[in-house]
Amino acid sequence: MGVELGGIIYGGRDSKAYVPVQQSFTWEHGIVCYGAALETETTFAIIGKEGVPEINMMSIQDFISIPMGQNIRNNLKFGGKLKKPPVIFGVNYFLRDLKTGEYLNSPRDKHVWVKWMELRVHRDVGARVAPTGLIPNYEDLTVLFRQVLNREYRKEDYIKQFTIRVPENLAKIERVEKFYREKVADTPEELFTILNQQRERLLRARESFNMDYIPPEYFEEE
Repeated sequence: MGVELGGIIYGGRDSKAYVPVQQSFTWEHGIVCYGAALETETTFAIIGKEGVPEINMMSIQDFISIPMGQNIRNNLKFGGKLKKPPVIFGVNYFLRDLKTGEYLNSPRDKHVWVKWMELRVHRDVGARVAPTGLIPNYEDLTVLFRQVLNREYRKEDYIKQFTIRVPENLAKIERVEKFYREKVADTPEELFTILNQQRERLLRARESFNMDYIPPEYFEEE
């Protein structure tokens, strides 16, 4: 009986690569690139070093009681059994400016990102097709910031937050691949295939636009 689940959100602590909110292209893409590839940067309180990226699968790595590779395999298969799998989103509330180190999200911005995800589940707003996922349109976010936070949303903030950082995203893929090849013996080959597809999208975008940092409006709407 239960209640139909419309969306799943995976979120880590990523200061350099992922945009604040994005939607996966498919169930499999979301499980791998937002779930299995989720990284959490350490704080000084944890290991005496700050900003060191560590894999934390789906933010529950310490609580997974079966082999990690099997957990990924189970998740990939689960979505294939559903007539209407939930939409998968990746969120990142910790993105920083690469030059100043300042956070590009305020803590309250997450209310807007969640509202955008709700609208996407119901197909009430469009999105742009970026190499790492589907990202919001500026026009939709201006409306949401006004409605949810009663605040103006500046175009310059949108560009900073949703510019695709090709070098940082490629480096992230390298770290994730290295972790699963070296530390997870039973990793399904599909994980590496999906990561490589993301790498190829990033490389094509860099070649197409001839830039490492690609503003969101360069990407076409879906």
